Amino acid sequence: MCGRFTLTIDPAELAEFLPGVTFPAQFMPRFNIAPSQPVLALPNDGSNKADFFAWGLIPSWSKDPAIGNRLINARAETLGEKPSFRGNYKYKRCLIFANGFYEWQVIEGQKTKVPHFIHLVSGMPFAFAGLWDEWHSPDGSSIRSCTIITTEPNSLMSRLHNRMPVILPSNVYTQWLDPSPRQPQELNALLTRYPAEEMTAHPVSTLVNSPANDRPECILPHAG
Repeated sequence: MCGRFTLTIDPAELAEFLPGVTFPAQFMPRFNIAPSQPVLALPNDGSNKADFFAWGLIPSWSKDPAIGNRLINARAETLGEKPSFRGNYKYKRCLIFANGFYEWQVIEGQKTKVPHFIHLVSGMPFAFAGLWDEWHSPDGSSIRSCTIITTEPNSLMSRLHNRMPVILPSNVYTQWLDPSPRQPQELNALLTRYPAEEMTAHPVSTLVNSPANDRPECILPHAG
């Protein structure tokens, strides 16, 4: 799964990373983004405009927005089958921007899991494959939300967890963001494990265990 991540770069860097996309002019660096919080996403609505979405998918047909608390991740292998995701997989895909994420490793004989910070060796930002939707409340308000797609781990991530988020290479962004309806067989091949040799990880402090801790110390190497 993917339960925490970071977006600590300047908005101008993101604009350089993805030319032609409009990003918010300013936003605070985030070192410990948690479910239900705002995440920066680019929906396939044809606008080429990134905005903040609630993390945790609330399907448009849902009667209770609390369902988003259970839908922070979506398994790539079953997107075309699950009622909560199959419509969005066909119609509403998005990129979710990050420059690192966390995973917790189980150590034999140790009660406390060890958190790790994972990022690209290049230090560049990247985008998770995501699904989005817009939910309308009876009072007329609306919530735009999203979920991060996960897949089987690569050799780096398999030491830490049995799942990893799908990081899309930039050469498939156009295909993923196509606003036209797409069938699972057209998209499934995109949802693969990112190359392990292009990623790196290091242990960090258990500070990251609490969403209240959203500061640079969360990503610093920690010997334990």
